[in-house]
Amino acid sequence: MIDLCTLGTGGSIPMPARALASLYVRCDGHALLVDCGEGTQMQIMKLGWGFRCIEAVLLTHFHADHVSGLPGFLLAQAKANRDQPLDLYGPPGLAHVVSSLRVIAPQLPYEVRCHDLAMEPSPIRVCGLDITAFPLRHSIPCLGYDFRLPRLPRFDPDAARHLQIPVRYWGQLQRGESVEVDGRRVEACLVQGEARTGLHFLYATDTRPSGNIREFGQGADLMILEGMYGDPEKANLAHKNHHMLFREAAECARDAGAGRLLLTHYSTSMEDPEIFLEETRHIFPPTDCALDLSQATLQFDRAPVLNLRPLIPPVIPVES
Repeated sequence: MIDLCTLGTGGSIPMPARALASLYVRCDGHALLVDCGEGTQMQIMKLGWGFRCIEAVLLTHFHADHVSGLPGFLLAQAKANRDQPLDLYGPPGLAHVVSSLRVIAPQLPYEVRCHDLAMEPSPIRVCGLDITAFPLRHSIPCLGYDFRLPRLPRFDPDAARHLQIPVRYWGQLQRGESVEVDGRRVEACLVQGEARTGLHFLYATDTRPSGNIREFGQGADLMILEGMYGDPEKANLAHKNHHMLFREAAECARDAGAGRLLLTHYSTSMEDPEIFLEETRHIFPPTDCALDLSQATLQFDRAPVLNLRPLIPPVIPVES
């Protein structure tokens, strides 16, 4: 299972009810962030999913609305008594950007490790997720991220019985581990049946429509794409500023055969994104507009479950 939360859905500058870009991703007790715009630490406290379980931050690019919350987030991790390294990933030049931001957060009780990603498809593995960073079409180098949670093939108990493997070893084999039985080594592949589909979602903001979005998003359970502008009359502005219209994001999701589309990263000129939703659904019906702290859950063999207007719990202090 994968839990997602759009911590901030704003673009350019924050608004009273719209923090800047950040996505919280949680999987099997581990977590990561995609982007860390202004206000991210406060949004995490509102959400209540925790700081210390966050093992990595994936930055899409280095515009301020995607990285300005990083110093505060790093300090909040320190307040949460973090002592394990934190990994940061992003386009080339990441270390320089992070060191500049850390002028106001110079002393931390944990190591911050920076990993530059090439501006070409680059696989990484974080929090048990197979992630591919891929280049987008923005005014500066910008990456999208494709997330996959693989699923082991179905366990075949008949094959296990045929090989005379005691039941006490079945759990290890189901997890893909090999076992020793009476001096013989049994590989998990010998008791695996049909392949099973894993979970798949894609995140891409600050971009014009891209073949990479369609390619990496093929068959995704969920695509989270920017909808900077809802009004089709702002097409020229979208081209000029290297962003997408709602309808362009919907066309990407439709062409990729995605299960659902969640729009985010709205212009400050768009007070209510949902007024453009009906027209967008003519292109791709399973489209929704995220709000700050909207949540989505992806589970094996089930359609994504969205909670777009969650009840906001009390702010949870950072200190342990």
